[in-house]
Amino acid sequence: MTRSRAFLVLFLLAMLAAIGALVHAARPDAGPDHWEKAAVPPGATLAQLLPHADPKAGEQLFKRCAACHSIRENGPNLNGPNLYGVMGSQVGRNSARFAYTAALQAVSARWDAARMDAWLKGPRALVPGTSMVFPGVPSPTERADLIAYLLTQGGH
Repeated sequence: MTRSRAFLVLFLLAMLAAIGALVHAARPDAGPDHWEKAAVPPGATLAQLLPHADPKAGEQLFKRCAACHSIRENGPNLNGPNLYGVMGSQVGRNSARFAYTAALQAVSARWDAARMDAWLKGPRALVPGTSMVFPGVPSPTERADLIAYLLTQGGH
């Protein structure tokens, strides 16, 4: 293995470790959990969760995403695209200044709640070939909160 390839591998491993640390550190502060008060059955669908989702909790959860994404009108792209107005926009085209992968550009659909839920659950499972390294949000309630927040951020 060449020195530059070894450096690249070490760099990528360090980036993955940093992302993991950011995800862990960005967990919302402890406090009353609005989901404990919600009357949703175990294994609830996204449609059952969204009426109880809290955009403020989603905003706190978005801090995990802020390592790579901005979310303000005319905001900059970071390692990932600016997500302002992503809900309702066409997949792979929300930010005209971002270089989306061919895999994302090939998706002929719009970001709705169900598609965003699947993306947040596992980006590479939904769109094989995406460059997004985030492993996903396993919690359905956290995904619902994130979607509720995204819906407040300039949807189309």
